[in-house]
Amino acid sequence: AKSSSAADDVVRAPMPGTVVHLSVLPGDTVTAGDAVVVIESMKLEMVLRAPRTGTIKSISISAGDKFERDTILASLEPLAVS
Repeated sequence: AKSSSAADDVVRAPMPGTVVHLSVLPGDTVTAGDAVVVIESMKLEMVLRAPRTGTIKSISISAGDKFERDTILASLEPLAVS
């Protein structure tokens, strides 16, 4: 089984840019690969996706915000296993 790390719990900006659209809100449940945020960089739009299944813990940006490379845009927490 693959172990997860703290790096799997964040959506990080791959390059500087601007937030175009947020697809989730804190408390939303996402599946690995779900759209979390749409960014624009160098006139290209890119969808950043959830790295794993979990619940959106926090979102640190809003539509229209500018950010730098490696900025954490959203964080997740694993789903509780019952």
